[in-house]
Amino acid sequence: MSAGYACDCEPPFVSEGLLAMCGIAGIVHFRGNAIEQEAISRLTNLLAHRGPNGAGTWFSADRDVAMGHRRLAVIDPGEGGYQPMLSADRRHVIVFNGEIYNFLELRRELEERGAIFRTQSDTEVILAAWREWREGMLSRFNGMWALAIYDTETRELFLARDRFGIKPLLYAMSPERFVFASEQRALVRSGLIGTSLDVDVARRLLLDAFGVEGSERTLCQNVRRLQSGHCLWLRHGQLEIRRWWRTIDHLPEVPKTEAERVERFRELFQDAVAVRMRSDVPIGTCLSGGFDSSAVICTMASHEKAGMGPRDSTSWRHAFVATFPGASNDERPMAEEAAAWAEVNPTYIEIGRADALTELDQILDDNDDVYIGLPSAIWLIYRELRRQNVPVSIDGHGADELMGGYFQGGQYGAFWIRNALAGISSNSALTRRGVDLLRALMIKRQGQYFLRGGLRQVPGQLSLVGDDDILPRDWGSFNRRLYRMFHGTVLPTILRNYDRLSMAHGIEVRMPFMDWRLVTYTMALPESSKSSNGLTKVIARRAMENQMPESIRMGRRKVGFNSPMPEWLNGPLAGWTASLLDQNVPAFAQLVDEPALRRAVRRLTTSKAWDWESVGRVWPYLNMKWMLARYA
Repeated sequence: MSAGYACDCEPPFVSEGLLAMCGIAGIVHFRGNAIEQEAISRLTNLLAHRGPNGAGTWFSADRDVAMGHRRLAVIDPGEGGYQPMLSADRRHVIVFNGEIYNFLELRRELEERGAIFRTQSDTEVILAAWREWREGMLSRFNGMWALAIYDTETRELFLARDRFGIKPLLYAMSPERFVFASEQRALVRSGLIGTSLDVDVARRLLLDAFGVEGSERTLCQNVRRLQSGHCLWLRHGQLEIRRWWRTIDHLPEVPKTEAERVERFRELFQDAVAVRMRSDVPIGTCLSGGFDSSAVICTMASHEKAGMGPRDSTSWRHAFVATFPGASNDERPMAEEAAAWAEVNPTYIEIGRADALTELDQILDDNDDVYIGLPSAIWLIYRELRRQNVPVSIDGHGADELMGGYFQGGQYGAFWIRNALAGISSNSALTRRGVDLLRALMIKRQGQYFLRGGLRQVPGQLSLVGDDDILPRDWGSFNRRLYRMFHGTVLPTILRNYDRLSMAHGIEVRMPFMDWRLVTYTMALPESSKSSNGLTKVIARRAMENQMPESIRMGRRKVGFNSPMPEWLNGPLAGWTASLLDQNVPAFAQLVDEPALRRAVRRLTTSKAWDWESVGRVWPYLNMKWMLARYA
C-alpha cells in the first residue's frame, strides 16, 4: 500500500538528523471517510510549542489514517530526521517523541544484522529495531519516549510509552475515530472529541493531587492516558493495551559489601550522565543548589575531564539558577558553590513579587492540569534556556522518589507528611479507603476540607501503575512506599509538570537518575542504603564523595524547586485569588462548598497566614476553578 507525505519541509532521508523532544499526533477513522488536512494540521499545530523546528503530516493511501509531528532537533539538526518518517520499504511510518540514548550502540548491532541506515537519527534506528524485534525493541532502549508506528500492510497501529512515563501520550476513542496526541489540551481543543468533565477525577484531584497522573484517567472524560510502561495496539477498531514493563521483574543482584554497592552506583550514575550529554546543540542544567542537581552538574564536569564520548556536546557549561531574594526557599549560595566546583559561570534568574502575576494564565494553561502550587519558577527558568539557545537541560528529577528525599522535612513540613500517605502501598481496597479517611481527617482538622457532600462523594483511589505488583517479602514499609511514589503517585505528577513546562518553550529535559539501569539497581538495595540516621539518599551521597562540595553532599536541608507561594499569596496574588473566587463557574460550584472556601481564603489572606501547608491544601481548589472557568 502506498502512502502520502505532506510537510513544510523536505521528505525524510535527505541528510542527517536526530529528533529529540517533539509533539506527536494521529487520527484513525473507522468508517472509511477521509481525514481532512485541516483536522490533522490543527491537532499537530496545537503542539507547536513542543517542536519549533518544523512540522510534518502523513496520510495513508485512502486517507483514513493521518499522523502529525512537531520537531525539536538536537543532534545534527538537518533534514534527515524529519517526521513522520517512513521505513526504507515504505511499509512502516513512525512519529516519535523522545530520545534513545543508546541509539549508537543499537545502530551498530542492527548493522551487524544487515540493517542499512541513511541518516544518523535515532528515529531511523527505532524503525530498524521494529523490523528486527517488534515489541521486543522496547526493552532494549535506554531512553524516554512516546511513539506510534503504523503498518500500511496490516493496517495496525502500535503506540508505546517509556518505562517510567517521562514522555506523555494521551488518546481518545469513539465509534467514529481514534485520536492521540502528546498533550491533553491538544485533544480537548482539537474539535475531534467530546470534552465533558470526569467529575470523579476532579474530586480525586482535590483530595489528592498526586492520585491521578499514574492512572489511565484524566480530567476529560473522553481522554485516556497510556500509562508508563504500557503499549497499545489498535487493530480493526479494537484496542488492546498491556503493560510491557514491570520494574519489580528486573531487579538485579546487588554486591554483598557496602563499598562494592557504592562503587556500582557511582559507575551507573556516571554513565547515565555521560550518555545524556550526547548532543550537537548546547546543553545545560537547572541548578538549584540541592544534592540532586549539584550531583548532576559536578558529574558532567567529571565526564569532560575523563574524556568526552562520541556525539557528546562540548558546549555544556550552562547552568541556570532560579533565585528568590528574601524568600524562604532561596538556595543561591549553595548553587554558587556547586557551580564553582564544576567551573561553570551560571545564569541567575531572579524571581520576586513582581513575577507572581507574570504570564499567570499562560503558565497555568501550559501546566495543563491541577497541582499543589503555581509552577512559575519552573516555567520562567526554562523560558530563559530558550532565550539563550540552550535547548537541552540535564536535571536531577527522580532522585527524591527513588531514594526518599521528601522524608527529611524542609519547607513543606506536615504537608509532605500528609501527602506521603500517597506512598502507602496495599492491594487492599479497605486499606486504601483508610488512607483517604486519614488524609481527609488531617485536612478537616485544619478547616480546609471543601468538597460538597464530604468524603462519601469522593470515589475510591484510582488504579495506578504498580498497585498490583508483588513486592519482595523482605521489603520494609520504606521501600514499599518509595516504589509506589516512584511509579504511581508523586513522580508521575512531577514528570507531567516538567514535561509540560519545559516543552512550553521547546526545551528537552534529560534525567540521569531515571536511567532504568540505575533505577532497578537502587530499588534492589536495602533500605539502609537509602535512609539511615536521618540522612536520605545515602548510597548516592557516598558515591559522590570527593565528587562535589562536601557541604552540599551531606546537607540535610530539603527545599523544593517551587515558586515562593506563601509570600505571593500573602501579597501580590491576593487580588487575583479574590477575583477568581468571585467568578461564577457552575461546574466548580457542583464540586465545592464555595462559601467555606471563600471564608478560608479570606482568613488566610487577611491575616497573611499563608504557609506551605495551607498552600498545598488550598491551591488545588484555586487551580481547579481556573481550569473549569477556562474550559467552560
